[in-house]
Amino acid sequence: MLKLTLRPGEYIDIGENIRVVFSGGSANNIHLLVDAPREINIARSSAGENKTASPYFKERGISEEAKQEIREILRREKKAAEQATGRRAAKKDGSIYVVRHK
Repeated sequence: MLKLTLRPGEYIDIGENIRVVFSGGSANNIHLLVDAPREINIARSSAGENKTASPYFKERGISEEAKQEIREILRREKKAAEQATGRRAAKKDGSIYVVRHK
């Protein structure tokens, strides 16, 4: 292992396409800038520690029964709107029925 002492603004080159720049620091931290191609995976040592499951997950979707119930509700709403106005309702945005006023 190589140990180097750098001043802010100084850098080291690794190979032909990786540059690590020391940009300063504070009491217990140092600030490094890493310039490398996207194909190279760069991860700090603590990146994989203490990983918890994400609170976000893909929903399973709704059941066929629920889909059928939604269709029935939309049909009833469409019919009620047509009866209230005496005009035919038209689909808008592919899912919501509205009554067009002319």
